[in-house]
Amino acid sequence: MTQQQLGDAVGIKFQQIQKYETGMNRVSASRLWDIASALDVTIAFFFEGLDGDVAEAAMSEFQVEKPQGDLMVDREAQELVRSYYAIPEEQRRRLFDLARVLSDAA
Repeated sequence: MTQQQLGDAVGIKFQQIQKYETGMNRVSASRLWDIASALDVTIAFFFEGLDGDVAEAAMSEFQVEKPQGDLMVDREAQELVRSYYAIPEEQRRRLFDLARVLSDAA
């Protein structure tokens, strides 16, 4: 996959991908999730080969409480996540805020 294709899949310019690749810019957790989804790999893929403590610390940001077992086994949850990350970032953040408010009200 080219930088242009990855940028298109993630919804950013290929120049930003270059900055991530060279280390000029840091990759946020949400952007790393987007990139992993576009490449069809898990987040852990990016931490392979790291010392156990370093990898564990890096992965801790991606740990999510799962109220009823592993939600990602559920086909509906997988479809929801794929659809969510297909939404442009600005609208996705608004949708996330809305979902958070609705879940707090429930």
